[in-house]
Amino acid sequence: MNYQDTISYMYQQLPMFQRIGATAMKHKLDNIRELCQYLGSPQDQFKSVHIAGTNGKGSTTHILASMLQEAGYKVGMYTSPHYKDFRERIKINGTYISETAVVEFVAKNKTLFENLQPSFFEITVALAFQYFATQKVDIAIIETGLGGRLDSTNIITPLLSIITNIGYDHQDLLGDTLPEIATEKAGIIKANIPVIIGEYHSETFPVFEDRAKMLNAPLQLVSEHLNIELIEHTENNAIYHVSDQHGESVYPNLKLDLLGKYQIHNLGNALLAAKKLNEENFTITKENIYTACANVTKLSRMLGRWQVLQQKPFVVCDSAHNKHGLQYVLPALEARNARQLHVVLGVVKDKKVDEILPLFPKSAKYYFCKANIPRGLNAEILREKAALFELTGTAYKSVQDAYQGALGDAHTEDCIFVGGSIFVVAEVI
Repeated sequence: MNYQDTISYMYQQLPMFQRIGATAMKHKLDNIRELCQYLGSPQDQFKSVHIAGTNGKGSTTHILASMLQEAGYKVGMYTSPHYKDFRERIKINGTYISETAVVEFVAKNKTLFENLQPSFFEITVALAFQYFATQKVDIAIIETGLGGRLDSTNIITPLLSIITNIGYDHQDLLGDTLPEIATEKAGIIKANIPVIIGEYHSETFPVFEDRAKMLNAPLQLVSEHLNIELIEHTENNAIYHVSDQHGESVYPNLKLDLLGKYQIHNLGNALLAAKKLNEENFTITKENIYTACANVTKLSRMLGRWQVLQQKPFVVCDSAHNKHGLQYVLPALEARNARQLHVVLGVVKDKKVDEILPLFPKSAKYYFCKANIPRGLNAEILREKAALFELTGTAYKSVQDAYQGALGDAHTEDCIFVGGSIFVVAEVI
């Protein structure tokens, strides 16, 4: 099989959450353990950082990987899902895994796959781990897919664990309350391994504290170590002032090329992680951090997070798809004070739209669409649900039709936002 045949095989033969939802999930780690044992336990052959959370884990992964890369290390990065190319999930120093490596891995292990019946995600994780081991990375930053405790990535023993935040998402799989969701995410906390907690509150902190104490895992709260203040937003950078817990300036005028006010939290996670890794015999200098933060997109090839597509009209897309994430993105849109806001919006069927639709501005003009995946919610159904919240617009046959409709309607002083789902964003970037 060539590369396209291989990817088609993986999409069609293997249960894939990205396309079909919860029925693709394997609620245990037996398969991934057996798969990796057959491959020679590659997950034990490289150092790693493990990152979980409802939102921000992808951005935190990319920022931290960029810091390590700029410091001269060979850095693996595993993220999910992908936007355009499957290979986005597995990178070393920002370079995608080769098509040849993907083809050879699947061809060599196809009989095993047919016997084990692993999910798409399990095979992808095993491929990433083997690739990082054979390429002898200095360290790999591993993002969980969903949850943590039973996530296929949770067979590594990292140098450091990071939990970015807890919000309502995938309740059908992770639980209906914040403590239940936090318990699943806290499953990545390992015995004697330091864990960094980004955002937390009264319902989630006791979950992290209890598990960390039980496992003797040193608990680090970003807010107790760093104070980060947004100084200025330009078209290309956000500029921050970072001080320590004593109020002493640590990183004055730190430029980050990832826009969106929510990145303040992800920056804090990565900065504290860099400090902890320096205690583990890595060397990440201040100069490395300044250069890396100003060039995250270039170094890590990050996509889909407050990604500006053009200026007049101003067009931006963002992958935020739940209440927690959209609470940061939507106010930033309204703060632009555009003449008119146009929203190209699509969601997946398993999303609780009644929780997110009230967040969207009633004054915007909406272009409802369905991404080209089975999980996508019918655009007309979305339009009808949105109307209940006084969000008005038109249902389109495709994401591109909706996007072109918005571009055609927009004045040069208007703003167009594309979002609601990573799959909608993927069809316009």
